[in-house]
Amino acid sequence: MTRHFAWITAALTGIIGVLVGIILTAPRPQPGQDAGLNVSAGLSGAERTNPASSSAAPEPAASPVSPTSINFADIAARLNPAVVNIDASARSRRASQLTQGGARPGQGDDPFDLGRRRGTDVPRRGTGTGFLIDAEGHILTNHHVIEGAERLTVKLADGRSLRAVVIGSDPDTDIALIKVSAPAPLPHATLGDSNRLRVGEWVCAIGNPLAYEHTVTVGVVSFIGRKLFDSSLDNYIQTDAAISFGNSGGPLINSRGQVIGINSAISRQASNIGFAVPINQARGVLPQLKTIGRVQRGYIGVTLRDVDPDLQASLKLARGDGALVQDVTAGSPGARAGLRPYDVIVAVDGDPVKTHDILIREIASRQPGSAARIEYVRDGRAREVSVKLAERPLRTPVGEAAASPAERSTQRFGPGELGLTLVEIDESNSHRFDVPAGMTGLMVQRVEPLSVAYDSGIQRGEIILEINRQPVSSVAGFRRLVGATEAGGALALYIYDPELDQRTIRTVRTEPR
Repeated sequence: MTRHFAWITAALTGIIGVLVGIILTAPRPQPGQDAGLNVSAGLSGAERTNPASSSAAPEPAASPVSPTSINFADIAARLNPAVVNIDASARSRRASQLTQGGARPGQGDDPFDLGRRRGTDVPRRGTGTGFLIDAEGHILTNHHVIEGAERLTVKLADGRSLRAVVIGSDPDTDIALIKVSAPAPLPHATLGDSNRLRVGEWVCAIGNPLAYEHTVTVGVVSFIGRKLFDSSLDNYIQTDAAISFGNSGGPLINSRGQVIGINSAISRQASNIGFAVPINQARGVLPQLKTIGRVQRGYIGVTLRDVDPDLQASLKLARGDGALVQDVTAGSPGARAGLRPYDVIVAVDGDPVKTHDILIREIASRQPGSAARIEYVRDGRAREVSVKLAERPLRTPVGEAAASPAERSTQRFGPGELGLTLVEIDESNSHRFDVPAGMTGLMVQRVEPLSVAYDSGIQRGEIILEINRQPVSSVAGFRRLVGATEAGGALALYIYDPELDQRTIRTVRTEPR
């Protein structure tokens, strides 16, 4: 028994020795390897002049990593010196623009509505976060953090408080650039490449939620390309890393210690749904923010949507890609060029347009006054036109909802007929509604819950103008066109929204009878 025990002891000792040898010979990271914080001493003069030049160069894509191999403690230690607290204050009613706790405002009962402070004559203060992007003191943050502020004070990680000035701001993407001056070069963060971000990737956020400075939270990327406020430009990163009031403007950081987003908004309905502006979007507007203080974007003046299978089938379109024109703003470049609803834009200067997002970003990236060659399809025929771009107008808040319409002639449709209660609008009663003079159609008075119309996003107060390009101004005509569609077939409804003063095209698939 003693000899047997000795053999077991010897074997275990040998195994332990081998494991210890493997651990001791494993390669170790070198000091400073993959640092997420730049120091001015390591920058050339040209790099110190341009904040994007030192940090904008994309690095090779990182290999997949497991959560246990990421040390966010080291990342936070490197990045924290570049994260700042921003105090925005005002003396007058302009303070009504300051947002409580630095969280982005929304509207009404929107789940992303974070509320505004009421305007009063007493001093008001809002707080938020930002991060240094160069040694000279340029700081990226959110537009809504500094909006309406008469004085900006930046508190550095070392405890110093410096007065800041606004260099430029872009309300459409909620990005702002401010600057502080210091006698010595300042630590700053490295900007990563948000285009390489993947859903499920680990990230961390650093900010000042509820005045708890330099709070670090960790989560994953939940979604990429979320639309919240402006469907044409929004491209938010959604994360479950905890973001609270005061986090706005702070960095969202990947596992390599690079900033890949600017924390901007949260959902009021859940504590683990936050949103960040992709850093590449900020990188794209930095030059204009630094030189002219705002962002100029090209503009055609058309409302667009993608072509999907239902729309292609209902309108009998020859192709299933491109950007379909839903509405054309009067007096806009698109109107002057002769673009019309139902035109399908398929290329710009020879480059294919697969979706309306691609078209909007391409046009928005161009300077006002430049020309764009638009290729489009109308009634099956390819056409081409040159459009001189105007400057895209700033986004304006949506007004209050229109008053409830008075009933004139109504007809309720069952679930098999879209599930709508409609009011006829013509010249005799159009003055009673908030619609353009002479408009005829059917106003939606009620949408049946769980109906196909409800599922398609049709809302009360909208006006149905056409079905499958056929004008409709009576309940009987509506019923006839819907009834002529085969069971489960797709319908294209041309709708006017009085709240937005825009026309859109919605597809509805009828239910089996």
